[in-house]
Amino acid sequence: MMHVMIFGAGFSGKAIAKAMPEAARISGTTRSAEKFAALSENRMQPFLFDGRSISEALLSELKSVTHLVQSIAPDAEGDPLVNLISECIGKSGLKTLMPNLVWTAYLSTVGVYGDHDGAWVDETSECRPVSARSRQRVMAEEQWITACAAAKLPLAILRLSGIYGPGRNTFRNIEKGTARRLVKKDQVFNRIRVEDIGAAARFLAERMADGIFNVTDDEPAPPQDVVLEACRIAGVEPPLEQDFETAE
Repeated sequence: MMHVMIFGAGFSGKAIAKAMPEAARISGTTRSAEKFAALSENRMQPFLFDGRSISEALLSELKSVTHLVQSIAPDAEGDPLVNLISECIGKSGLKTLMPNLVWTAYLSTVGVYGDHDGAWVDETSECRPVSARSRQRVMAEEQWITACAAAKLPLAILRLSGIYGPGRNTFRNIEKGTARRLVKKDQVFNRIRVEDIGAAARFLAERMADGIFNVTDDEPAPPQDVVLEACRIAGVEPPLEQDFETAE
């Protein structure tokens, strides 16, 4: 029986749950009980998890989990889930906590590559994180690699680019009046639609894939150009360009 557990069942987590109809059971965590209904609507049994402790109900649920997806952002100490497991149970914690676990996925970011002076990057490229958040992601990736190696489990690291989808996209920003055309010389971004994250997770889970995977389009573009094109499609006047360095 395939039992998927998604820690941090937010925008991407919900898409992953929708993409796995063959799973007999899907569980998901959230920090707020107010979000239980949203998780239930997406086929997930909801559980509270604050990153500091694991409830008895959640511990019981983990015993039958076969596929783990970790989507919670790291902090200055690294990954909150793997840290908590290590503190409570030790290095063999994954299999002790989840004896039926056969596959693990960690949702990371292409931000770990940092600045490569405009060169193309792939899964073999060196990580040169610039921001604190990206450095924390590199730390978390290394923690999961170590934890899964100790438990002899396959680990798929999904490095995601800028996520968009229903309710979270440039058209919605235009509608709300928050779309801006910020111009920073030579800066481009890649993007990924949230349903494609779900499809990628399912694809990798079916193959028990192990390794690093960039989940992204291959069409890097300046953010101001995306706003301009969305305004053209929507038939509205685009906002004026603003220099990134001086914009408030």
